[in-house]
This record gives sequence, structure tokens and C-alpha cells, in this order.
Amino acid sequence: MQVLQVQLEIRPDPAEVGRARRWARSRLAGSGIAADEPLAETLVLLVSELVTNAVVHTGCPAVLRLLLSGGPAGAATTVRLEVADVSTRAPVPRCSGDESTSGRGLALVDGLADRWGWCPEGVGKRIWCELDRCATAVETAETVASTGCGRSAPAYEGLAQGAYGAFGGVAYGAV
Repeated sequence: MQVLQVQLEIRPDPAEVGRARRWARSRLAGSGIAADEPLAETLVLLVSELVTNAVVHTGCPAVLRLLLSGGPAGAATTVRLEVADVSTRAPVPRCSGDESTSGRGLALVDGLADRWGWCPEGVGKRIWCELDRCATAVETAETVASTGCGRSAPAYEGLAQGAYGAFGGVAYGAV
């Protein structure tokens, strides 16, 4: 199996979120994942959430990585998204009230990704998520063993879907 890895350095500036989305879209298109494919749309939303968290909550530079593992005929079967930063603060999921304008990012990640987690890396941490092109995969011990990280967040039944419906087409539609 072939794995393509690309990365982008992110400055601690909110304008970097839009740049990260555009970069991710172009890399996905270059790997054969069409921009209008649900996988691409979901990945761009996940990029938005994880990069926003890094920019807003750490105030430090970060590195965004996309890893695309290829299956038969070079088609991407799993896409892994990682954001590494130098902050040692662990990502903390929050439950936000109806009127809150923030605090739903990790709930979205939990609801949209097939797998996600975080682990210490060097002087900071790495938060990651994976999407399968055919969303039939189940997290296995193999995934944890290969990444060195385990899933660290509780399930948010219904919360991610509600937040995505409220913000999916408005906050993340424009680049």
C-alpha cells in the first residue's frame, strides 16, 4: 500500500484557516478525490476545525498533514489528517449551550471522523482524525498500534449532528 504525505506550515493567525482549507482541497483533488465528493467536503470541514483549534487555543505555529493511503489502482482508501503544534495543552471537548458561538469543534470531529485521537509529540502534541473512503471500517487495535495514539474523546451522540446542521453551510461554506 502506498501512502502520500503532504504538509503545510500554519502561522498562529485566523486567516490561516481559509488558506488551510484551500490547500487541503487542492491536495485532495490532486489525489483523485473530487471537490464535490462527500469525503472531500467532510475533510475540509475537519481541516477547518482542527486548524482553528490550533490557531485559537494555542497561539503557536502548527503543521497540518494529510496522509492518503492508496488501495487498488491508486485510489485513496483512508485519509488521515493531523495537526501538530508545540502546545502541551490537551484538546478538551466541551458541551456548549444553544447560544454559544464556539465549543463544538471536537464534537464535530467526533461525529464526522471514523477515528480520532491525540498524543504527545516532541515538545507538543498531535491531534489526528481519519476518514475511510468507504465508511465501513471499524476502529481496531491495529489502528491504535500503527499510530501510537489511542482514541481519547467520549462519544457525543447527536451533538455533532446538531452542530453540523447549524454551522455546516454558513460558517464553513466560504473560503
